Amino acid sequence: MTEPVLYSFRRCPYAMRARMALHVGGIACEHREVRLRDKPEALIAASSKGTVPVLVLPDGSVIDESIDIMRWALGRNDPEHWLEGDDATLIAANDGPFKHHLDRYKYASRHNSDAAEHRGEGMAILAALDRRLAAQPFLCGARRTLTDIAVMPFVRQFAATDRDWFAAQTLPHLQAWLAGLLASPLFQAIMVKREPWRAGD
Repeated sequence: MTEPVLYSFRRCPYAMRARMALHVGGIACEHREVRLRDKPEALIAASSKGTVPVLVLPDGSVIDESIDIMRWALGRNDPEHWLEGDDATLIAANDGPFKHHLDRYKYASRHNSDAAEHRGEGMAILAALDRRLAAQPFLCGARRTLTDIAVMPFVRQFAATDRDWFAAQTLPHLQAWLAGLLASPLFQAIMVKREPWRAGD
């Protein structure tokens, strides 16, 4: 193995943020797109969690948490100084409470949950982000950093659950922030469609 192997799934928000950090850091990887309903044995062998993203390094070591992949990539090369905006508290709130409510809003039948209740709880978190963005264009200041990229894919998923409803909400700063990041060349580059990888490819 001469370069890292990345197991990924195009629409997974965790995989999105890992891919963006790898891309901006210029880290070349062998990209293995995974079908989540038909996970390759090599993915399970690398990480028994069986979730994406998983990064297998040339020395055989494995990083199977997306935020750790981000920090590893940027630790090697951080041309936009993303690590200067690594707000661990905000990222933990996104990955914990916000993700909890997002899942129970988007997949209410799976969780046997009250979608409206969890949408409201998620909106309260997003309203706090909107207030933060009223004072600055990005979550940690004047430019995008690790925190923006770590949080954005989950806000995207929340917004896409009911696009018309979300567009009608009074979150002007958050909506502009999200639209700008979605339209960026970086996001477009990491959302290229790929055929699922199979052993032997």
